[in-house]
Amino acid sequence: MRLAALAMVLAVGAVAAAWMLSVRRVEALPVYWELPAFSLVDHRGQPFGLSDLAGAPWIADFIFTRCAGACPVMTARMARLRAQLPAKTRLVSVTVDPEHDTEEVLARYAATFDAGPGWIFATGPREALYALSVDGFKLEARAVPAEEQKAGVGDGPFLHSSKMALVDDRGRVRGYYDSTDPAALARLVDDTARVASEAP
Repeated sequence: MRLAALAMVLAVGAVAAAWMLSVRRVEALPVYWELPAFSLVDHRGQPFGLSDLAGAPWIADFIFTRCAGACPVMTARMARLRAQLPAKTRLVSVTVDPEHDTEEVLARYAATFDAGPGWIFATGPREALYALSVDGFKLEARAVPAEEQKAGVGDGPFLHSSKMALVDDRGRVRGYYDSTDPAALARLVDDTARVASEAP
């Protein structure tokens, strides 16, 4: 009888251990790729690059201040996320319209959303911005020729992704999240906490 009870306890323990291992495997976030080094300027006129973001997770999106469609909504959602994220998490909003979105314009835009010191609005040469979006994050960003623009449709002169990307403390992309989907944004909050817990 005792042997049977012991066997039962061991079997239950083995099942529980296997379940815990499977849960850990399911919860492990992918590592998509490392971002390339970049050199941009923030809305305060300070140069910054990938190395300045090391040591804590950060969330990136691509916007432009003249956007009348997705961008203000994305930025408002980013602003609401701040209170739910780990304390050291930074936010990085990169313009795709650098000719208009100067440091001064971005500073005014940042103030509209009450951006604090942990939220960077970035600009720089168009080639560098688009390379970061397309080659670094694998997200579309391009100017839309005038003949392709339709009045009242889309964001106007620029096409860019409405996704937010989670980057870990080592500059590796760990996830993409649809900014229009509340469930995806809830996952982003949870995943950011998990990525933050990986940092030394």
